[in-house]
Amino acid sequence: MAVPKRKTSKARRDKRRSAVWKLSAPALVTCPNCGEYKLAHRACTACGMYKGREVLNVEA
Repeated sequence: MAVPKRKTSKARRDKRRSAVWKLSAPALVTCPNCGEYKLAHRACTACGMYKGREVLNVEA
């Protein structure tokens, strides 16, 4: 059975554990029609356009 030769310090242990759980912010792109920020490959919630055509009926 493998036994550690030295105690792992708290800093080393916590550095290793913290690197796994970092979340990244979603990549936002601007809508070419209205200029609002939206998620990539999804219809714009502000104007309802996707790939140059209206796919959602947004009432303003």
